[in-house]
Amino acid sequence: MPAKPKWAQIVDSIRAQIESGELAPGDKLPSTSQLCAQHSVSAIVVRQAINALKIEGLVEGVGGVGVFVAER
Repeated sequence: MPAKPKWAQIVDSIRAQIESGELAPGDKLPSTSQLCAQHSVSAIVVRQAINALKIEGLVEGVGGVGVFVAER
């Protein structure tokens, strides 16, 4: 069975942090560059993960400010 894509691994990681309460509604996610460094991936991969989280309704982007955990 092939390994899960890196972007999906990042989604799983952030989702788990939200579900455990480690990241609460309104909390700001680390910047793209921080996530790149944490997961050893490119910015494109991080953006793909963030977009997937937005589609799931778990996070919201605020232009020029950052990405935040969505209110439930």
